[in-house]
Amino acid sequence: MIPVAPHITAFLRQRLPIERGASDNTSESYAYAFRLLFEYAAATLKVSPSALQFEQIDAPLVLGFLNYLETVRGNGASSRNTRLAAIKSFMHFMEYRTPSALEQITRILAIPAKRTDTRLVRHLTVDEMQAILDAPDPTLCDGIRDRAMIHLCFAAGLRVSELIGLRLNDLQLQPHPSVLVHGKGRKQRCLPLWKETATALRAWLAVRNTVSTPELFLNARGEQMTRSGFEYILHKHVRAAAVRCPSLSTKRISPHVLRHTCALTMLQATKDLRKVSLWLGHAHMQTTEIYTRADPSVKLEALEGIIAPKLRSGRFKATDELIASLKSSSLMRRDKRTT
Repeated sequence: MIPVAPHITAFLRQRLPIERGASDNTSESYAYAFRLLFEYAAATLKVSPSALQFEQIDAPLVLGFLNYLETVRGNGASSRNTRLAAIKSFMHFMEYRTPSALEQITRILAIPAKRTDTRLVRHLTVDEMQAILDAPDPTLCDGIRDRAMIHLCFAAGLRVSELIGLRLNDLQLQPHPSVLVHGKGRKQRCLPLWKETATALRAWLAVRNTVSTPELFLNARGEQMTRSGFEYILHKHVRAAAVRCPSLSTKRISPHVLRHTCALTMLQATKDLRKVSLWLGHAHMQTTEIYTRADPSVKLEALEGIIAPKLRSGRFKATDELIASLKSSSLMRRDKRTT
């Protein structure tokens, strides 16, 4: 029997960050997936997680775990596929470390990902976005910070991990305001900033405590802002903005919705999908193409460039007996009124 603990430790501490150069977010996502898997396996097999053997992580157990994610935890197909991808990555790692388990590994690798619905991306209108930006109180320190965070997240189209990971030395305000973003897959991109965004950031830097924390945005304790912390801040200001803009109360708004809103704003302004892809830091253009489905102006241009086939003119003539009788009876009533 092969204990799984030392192998998963090597996978998370050596394989992902060193050999594959995975980002911290990817490593954390994979670690969370295995935590869920081992907790499920321990409860199913009635053993402690540290006592699990690799042979026990077989295809039936993985399928049971995936079903548990959807039925008990209420995860969607996308989350289910993300957990399966983490498991398959670990199984590829184990192919070379445990050749005796190749049959078991092959069965798990054969588990298909579930097809997901392709929905239109959620985004905000100009008025909705403006209402959220106006919600923080600029006379309070927290309000100045919140306004700067929301403005930068929207203007630069940042992922929440990119936003909270920004450091002071990533921000350049002179001579031209810009920000260096550390993106997904260790990819960097440098983005220029609107004058309004730079003004909001200058206001935050003026009241930011001179603490040793290198990150740009801090919480109330002077520590790095967390993902959940920014989500809480955004939801708080969305609720306040909904008083002025009621349509916000009908929408589920997350930090990623601000990113989608930025992408659609840029697509409508430039009509250039490649520029949007570069701005967002997408590795593949196919990822950016989802925004063309949500932007009607792109389709409208195509529609206006096509000459529509003409319709033959003519007048409808009733040929049905019921319609004809109703028509004749209405004529008879009209004749009686005239006589």
